[in-house]
Amino acid sequence: MTLKENDPAPEFTLPSARGGPVSLAEFKGKKVVLYFYPKDDTPGCAREACNFRDAIQPITAAGAVVLGISPDDTDSHGEFQKKFHLPFALLADTDHTVARRYGVWKKKSMYGKTYMGIERTTFIIDGAGSIVRIFSRVKVEQHQREVLEALAAEPGATSAPPNCQ
Repeated sequence: MTLKENDPAPEFTLPSARGGPVSLAEFKGKKVVLYFYPKDDTPGCAREACNFRDAIQPITAAGAVVLGISPDDTDSHGEFQKKFHLPFALLADTDHTVARRYGVWKKKSMYGKTYMGIERTTFIIDGAGSIVRIFSRVKVEQHQREVLEALAAEPGATSAPPNCQ
């Protein structure tokens, strides 16, 4: 099943690096920036996480929270979070169940080898639990700006976020 904008976001509960499980249902009434990334502490994933970290004030001002999901375990997430001072939850989807439900666990290819992995994707979920934006095959460099613009365009947004570049 391929998710589309306006579809209900699949519910999930995953372990967090900060201890204890985190469920999508906990954020009812808030916007959620849910981003899937391939691997902790790799160059592209670190840049993406740091971009979200650096944009946390305008994201929060837009009434949203950030949740990152990868197949790494909570120990790996904890180290990644500590190293880059990430102020949002990183969730461990070690069996790829949530990635499959969101349609981001895909066949990939590198150097002639095929393997299964996360396709870097971000979902913006509204307070009612519906997917309002999907960013597929994310390009890390401009992604932070795209997310901020999408949050500013959402109903109830008070003003455009500041330019992050």
